[in-house]
Amino acid sequence: MKIFISILFVGLVFTGCSNTEEQLIRRADKIHASILTIDTHCDTPMEFSDSTFDLGLRHDAGCVDFPRMIEGGLHSEFFAVFIGQGSRNDSSYNKVHEKALNIFDAIHKNVAKNSKMAEIALTADDAYRIWKSGKIAAFIGVENGYPLGKDISRIKQYYDLGARYITLAHSKNNDICDSSTDAAGPENNGLSPFGTEVVKEMNRLGVMVDVSHISDKSFYDVLKVTNSPVIASHSSCRALCGSPRNLTDDMLLALKENNGVIQICILSNYLKTPEPNPEMDDKLKEVQNKYVDYNTLSDSIKKNVRKEYREIQKLYEKPATVKDVVDHIDHVVQVIGIDYVGIGTDFDGGGGVEGCRTAAEMKNITVELLRRGYTKADITKIWGGNVMRVLRKVEEARAMKA
Repeated sequence: MKIFISILFVGLVFTGCSNTEEQLIRRADKIHASILTIDTHCDTPMEFSDSTFDLGLRHDAGCVDFPRMIEGGLHSEFFAVFIGQGSRNDSSYNKVHEKALNIFDAIHKNVAKNSKMAEIALTADDAYRIWKSGKIAAFIGVENGYPLGKDISRIKQYYDLGARYITLAHSKNNDICDSSTDAAGPENNGLSPFGTEVVKEMNRLGVMVDVSHISDKSFYDVLKVTNSPVIASHSSCRALCGSPRNLTDDMLLALKENNGVIQICILSNYLKTPEPNPEMDDKLKEVQNKYVDYNTLSDSIKKNVRKEYREIQKLYEKPATVKDVVDHIDHVVQVIGIDYVGIGTDFDGGGGVEGCRTAAEMKNITVELLRRGYTKADITKIWGGNVMRVLRKVEEARAMKA
């Protein structure tokens, strides 16, 4: 009899656990059905160099397309016009500017041919209206101010094409500011005089200033200049992972004072300090040596390089998990509160963790948030409310200057 009772007890415990997990999943489904959910950064437009790529089709490779967004309960995406850092001269500036214009055009065309599924969003009101109509709201951001060259009028050109944020720099310094990861060290001592004018012009036009990727000094310089709140479209917390790409607690406090928002990046190396992985390092180095300078390659060869990288990472990487993602959200909430955090995956640019590798798995983050006691009101802010608050403030500042 005792054995029978023990077996029954164990069975009830496991059934209870199963039901609890199922309940969390059902709650996540209900929440995603009733709130606007936004990811503030994906690099999927890099795939648009292939003119046959269609966001309206479900793909086996990559991370983002409209069907998988629908499956994962993701209602809005900021598609990045990403330009890698290269030479800084008039000829190069003109070339990368033209490339940026081509990417804008490709995003618009991809959305237009799927007009029954998605629509370009230009304002916070657009995002909510498009979502309520049953479509995906497609925002555009520019990652790296490099294609501006030294021509500030290009900000207006990008704004008119739909850009609603510009990441001031990428992995290396440019004419706007210093990068957090340039091996050569600082060049501008933070924000350059031209960069100061860039920030002011973005404020005037209503373009969110994105401080991801920029150096600590550049970050603080931006906060001195801007009269609108800023975003870190895909960054995480340095207290939990020492990457210079991440924000320190002091930077988080300054971001709160600015009324901005940090969108947690779900790329493994920004979530937890990587353990030594010599096998993967050697394989990746082989690819680097094979192709030498990535930025000089044709789009078709770049696509092959990205594919090779992904295959190596899939085989050898020890990825972070959804729990690591929510650890960073927890940290922001503990340091500066629930009103200043969101999610910027960096999908198709290296982002993706165990349990959330594509847009189809976005609800797993919500399940973990629920498991830790976050309320629907909290999750509404994390999944889009906070970044839309910032966008509205930026829009209001533009209206006041008009």
